[in-house]
Amino acid sequence: MTPLDIDRYLQRLQLDAPPPATVAGLTLLQQRHNALLPFETLTCLLRDAVPIDLDSVQRKLLHAQRGGYCFELNGALLALLQALGFDAHPLSARVLLSAGEGELTPRTHLLIRVRLEGEDWLVDAGFGSLTPTVPLRLHTTAAQETPHERYRLQPLDDGDFLLAASSGDDWRSLYRFDLVSPAPADNEVGNWYVCTHPRSSFPGELRASLAGPDWRRTLGSGHCTEYRAGQAPDKRALRDVADVRQVLQDRFGVRLPDDARLDPAIAGWLQRWQSPRP
Repeated sequence: MTPLDIDRYLQRLQLDAPPPATVAGLTLLQQRHNALLPFETLTCLLRDAVPIDLDSVQRKLLHAQRGGYCFELNGALLALLQALGFDAHPLSARVLLSAGEGELTPRTHLLIRVRLEGEDWLVDAGFGSLTPTVPLRLHTTAAQETPHERYRLQPLDDGDFLLAASSGDDWRSLYRFDLVSPAPADNEVGNWYVCTHPRSSFPGELRASLAGPDWRRTLGSGHCTEYRAGQAPDKRALRDVADVRQVLQDRFGVRLPDDARLDPAIAGWLQRWQSPRP
């Protein structure tokens, strides 16, 4: 296995040197990750399997100027944190965004737990449009402010934790997790479900998101939207394949793969969202 290219990773994050293993250094790494390495599902749009071994992930993120989803983004960030001396471990979560009441969803989300300065912190750079943009204290039930949404962690009776994000005056459940680190084989199974299972929402779908200091951009459902605090969302429909390509490159920093299947896949995706809904 090729070792993690720390220097190239730091260049991708626009950092001249590794930050210290402190809360401030961890925050900087998470913010840069969310602002510069996009969540994007182009591989899933093409209905290809997504490899999550470190060699494949760093080729995609660091050399091909692409993004990815949780198993890639958080997998790479975990490797970087460990290489920089952080006490970091993987966790797996059950996504609840579209789950029914009481539904036990599979473990399909990878996130990170960091032990630092006597506290446990939750770090996530791969949950798409609602990704937390700074580390969250794990063992507090108080609402936690970020430069974007507010988040809340709630311990459950069975030992799990529930992460929710503010949605107006209400809270929206994102995922639940325990503190047992998954084995690499468990991540392989969860990832395989996400990118191949017929009940997964990822195969054939295009999504992207990126979050800077005072903005968050998302692409999905045939639209591109930018959110800024105190302003109405700037949402517009994507017109055609050329429009989608330009938005992905200019607004999300994605270097599009040279693949003859890409434009037809984008066209088919757009047509699904542009067709009248019953």
